[in-house]
Amino acid sequence: MASPKLEEFIKAEQELAQFAKALSHPARIAILKVLAQKNECVCGEIVDVLPLAQSTVSQHLKELKEAGLIKGTIEGPRSCYCINWKAFEKFNSSFNQLFNKLKVQQQSCC
Repeated sequence: MASPKLEEFIKAEQELAQFAKALSHPARIAILKVLAQKNECVCGEIVDVLPLAQSTVSQHLKELKEAGLIKGTIEGPRSCYCINWKAFEKFNSSFNQLFNKLKVQQQSCC
């Protein structure tokens, strides 16, 4: 079996890929839109807005939190989440740097 080669990529590439992976599901995009509109949100409110089961929403919240795109606190039965804007700024900057670098290296193709 082949061993993973993730460690051969620089840290910035790994982080950018992790952010992109966290955004790779439409439900996560929808969750981020809800959080941006409300600025803070209780998990139950997210479940009320999306056509997904509570357990599914929780799994998507976990993925977003692990990627650092959201922050959350648990207070008894309530979980409160908000967008980590500092992480989004870093993500935006990293993507812009990547796109600018690729564009500079652009050549005619097909």
